[in-house]
Amino acid sequence: MSDVVIRAERLSKVYKIGVLKQRHDTLRDQLVHSVKSLISRNGRHSHQLPPQSSIDTIWALRDLSFEVKQGEVVGLIGRNGAGKSTLLKILSRITEPTSGRAEIYGRVGSLLEVGTGFHAELTGRENVYLNGAILGMKRAEINRKFDEIVAFAETEKFIDTPVKRYSSGMYVRLAFAVAAHMEPEILVVDEVLAVGDVAFQRKCLGKMADIARQGRTVLFVSHNMAAVQGLCSRACLLSAGQIIGEGLPTEVVRMYVAETSQASLASLEERKDRQGTGKIRFVKVYIVDDEGRRIDTALCGQDIGIVVSYRARDHQPVSQLDIHITFYTSLGQFMFTCSSEGSGSPFDVLPASGEVVCHIPELPLAPGQYVFNLFSSVGGEIVDWVQQAGYVDVAAGDYFGTGQLRTHGDGFLVKHKWSVRTLC
Repeated sequence: MSDVVIRAERLSKVYKIGVLKQRHDTLRDQLVHSVKSLISRNGRHSHQLPPQSSIDTIWALRDLSFEVKQGEVVGLIGRNGAGKSTLLKILSRITEPTSGRAEIYGRVGSLLEVGTGFHAELTGRENVYLNGAILGMKRAEINRKFDEIVAFAETEKFIDTPVKRYSSGMYVRLAFAVAAHMEPEILVVDEVLAVGDVAFQRKCLGKMADIARQGRTVLFVSHNMAAVQGLCSRACLLSAGQIIGEGLPTEVVRMYVAETSQASLASLEERKDRQGTGKIRFVKVYIVDDEGRRIDTALCGQDIGIVVSYRARDHQPVSQLDIHITFYTSLGQFMFTCSSEGSGSPFDVLPASGEVVCHIPELPLAPGQYVFNLFSSVGGEIVDWVQQAGYVDVAAGDYFGTGQLRTHGDGFLVKHKWSVRTLC
């Protein structure tokens, strides 16, 4: 008997631009849409692929093939838009491929989006039973594991509260707890764990490691390269809907870091892998020293500025704009975030286009390469969000002002002093 539990053969998924957000809320809308689809196909097979150069389609996956064996923990990595989430949705039977096939052998537990399968008006207790049933658990099985699920999610005090009042962190804790305790042969987890706090992320990683030690299979999508290297036995690098690298996590992560660094050299304005309404768009970002001169490498403890150029879509002044710059190591470990609003420097009104500068005194990073994300919101609504928008190389510097260069470290430096007291 084969030990392969997941087999994908030439999977392709094509989306039509303009159809992605289309909704059919009534039976009449659904019937009209179905008739229009039949007419537009003119008798063609529904899985006929559009031309590769078609300008009104997006290839989320294209001729992707791979296998996963029982007990493997496989990390799927890649930039936004690479096709990772689409692949997981196909394997979880949430969406169908345009062409190709996927064979799954075993019970699948999936956690792809925060609160998937939850009903906002129902309590946490009711949603545990509802979500468990959706995932294929029997009521007796849910009864037996209920206390363990609630304890893992740390939601005992709120279990009889409607989940519409839960924070996103509480949502994801409860959703993960249900999926992880159904004892699936295959556990599929997307990046939603990033919503939880550090302690809960560590708990989730431990749970997935326990599942793997029991001989079950885990598919794990993450931008945290340290977690991928620590948890996974194999990794796959996706780009433009295809697997371009596969093997030991350390080797594949090295390929991903190189690809990310190369992508950062591309024009920020041309980046397609971004999220938000587009009310404003980041068009350029670069690093300067304390005299405004552009630099490629910063020193530990150096005063620097991050210059971000933006443009408003409607060419009108922008109100209540909040900008975040979040730093990570090249392996995806979080370092720190700079926020215009959080620092007490909110942008009440900005011109339709211009530059904002985030000044960082005494850069507290040890030597190494770091990447940063750009995030902006207006009135709480995301308007532009680009991951790996840029990077900064940090070289040895006299961070503590002692005349000694800091040539190594663990990523983050902190000013500190020592003193001695005599005990009687």
